[in-house]
Amino acid sequence: MKNTQVPPAAKADRSTVRRHNLSLVLRVVHDEGEVTRAAVAARVGLTRAAVSSLVEQLLAGGFLVESGKTFSGQAGRPGTVLKVAGTGPAGLGVEINIDYVSVCVVDLAGTDRVRLTTHLDNRGASPEEVLDRAARIAARTLESAAEQELRPAGVRLAVPGLLSGGTVRQAPNLGWHGVAVEEMFGRALARLRPAGRPLPVGSDNEANSAALAELWFGGLDRVRSFLYLTGETGVGGALVLDGELLRGAHGFAGEIGHVVVDPDGPECRCGARGCLEQYAGQAALLRNAGLEPGQGGAPAVTELERRARQGEPRALAAIEQAGRQLGLVLSGAVNLFDPDAVVLGGSYRLLMPWLAPATHAELARRVVSGLWSADGGRLRASSSSGDAARGAAAQVVREVLADPVAYAEGQPQS
Repeated sequence: MKNTQVPPAAKADRSTVRRHNLSLVLRVVHDEGEVTRAAVAARVGLTRAAVSSLVEQLLAGGFLVESGKTFSGQAGRPGTVLKVAGTGPAGLGVEINIDYVSVCVVDLAGTDRVRLTTHLDNRGASPEEVLDRAARIAARTLESAAEQELRPAGVRLAVPGLLSGGTVRQAPNLGWHGVAVEEMFGRALARLRPAGRPLPVGSDNEANSAALAELWFGGLDRVRSFLYLTGETGVGGALVLDGELLRGAHGFAGEIGHVVVDPDGPECRCGARGCLEQYAGQAALLRNAGLEPGQGGAPAVTELERRARQGEPRALAAIEQAGRQLGLVLSGAVNLFDPDAVVLGGSYRLLMPWLAPATHAELARRVVSGLWSADGGRLRASSSSGDAARGAAAQVVREVLADPVAYAEGQPQS
């Protein structure tokens, strides 16, 4: 009698293939927004029967829903339209910055569903204290998410510093060195949710997370290669080439705020002198404009914007000076990497009307290709969607899309 048993390796291969195909189908529906089974089959190159089987598993797992619409633009009977579920799998992003913590939950479609931002001064506070504050805000956000039947698959921290292996190697403006942020935050969140399922914690540089949010949700149209700058207390940077984040050999690429403008300039928190941050960072902008944090009963950058709008000479001069220094450093980066655009986020987005002319003038003068001589929209403000918390949360969602089986296996049994 012929042996019809399937060898274990074959079973494993079959399981791996199905796992891959589930991700493939889920990502097609995610990218298309609304699509029929037949259209998915045409996109992925599988039979309609195979796609239907995969779709049924994704429907049962809560990843997809049928929208109630039908589409009859193809041959044969009208097909029911699929879309990603608005409940169930989600991502939690936590941005920790110098003077605020922002937490958000996004669903599988990338929609920002819950957002809590708390303004507080993290300067001088211990890492334990800051991460405990962030965990408390995250715990409240998770409660709101549960009310909307959203179940985050994990947490991604966005921190202004150099990160490696879950540890902040250096975050000069926070004063952090060798801080195991993933482990510390995970413990703090677990203490606040003793009955909740432990969430895996990841981390990334906040400029990287913001750049990914701009790539995935911003108004970049067909732009796939751009340099992103975020202007908060420090100056962060990230480079996206052909739709992929450039991380460098050790994950530390993009630290444009510490490019030296003047080697004999003022001392920077990083230990060097004359870094761009000392000329175009938020502290330098405010100091040159004669402002202190919180002056005028409003966030300092908002007050700077108000004064610029009123035409106050000192405010305008401070922004113009920062714009020139930004353009000087950015021109070197543009000559080196040849991006299609430079995107300015954070406080720069607010100050763009007064910042851009000086920055663009330096780019036009110094970029050797000549492509920046004419205003072709290459220098642009970030969109309101391009923030680090949303980018961090979306990174978690991307992991779910890449392996929905792993998410399903990590959920508690009902």
